[in-house]
Amino acid sequence: MHSETEELSRRVEELETRLAFQEDTLAQLNDVIARQDASIRWLLERLKDLGDKYQDLSFEVQGGQKSGQEKPPHY
Repeated sequence: MHSETEELSRRVEELETRLAFQEDTLAQLNDVIARQDASIRWLLERLKDLGDKYQDLSFEVQGGQKSGQEKPPHY
């Protein structure tokens, strides 16, 4: 009976250790995901800014004329 209690205690301790390790891993992964999300949002904002600047420059280069790639107003 005593060895069964010791075995059960050892197994519970092992499970608690694994759980602590998994919780730490999840916290680390969450931090990585949060940083990546912030980076992606920043990059998307920069990409939008660059797209807007490109359109402005294209408009200026064409002498204020709309690009030939744009659809006519009746579409």
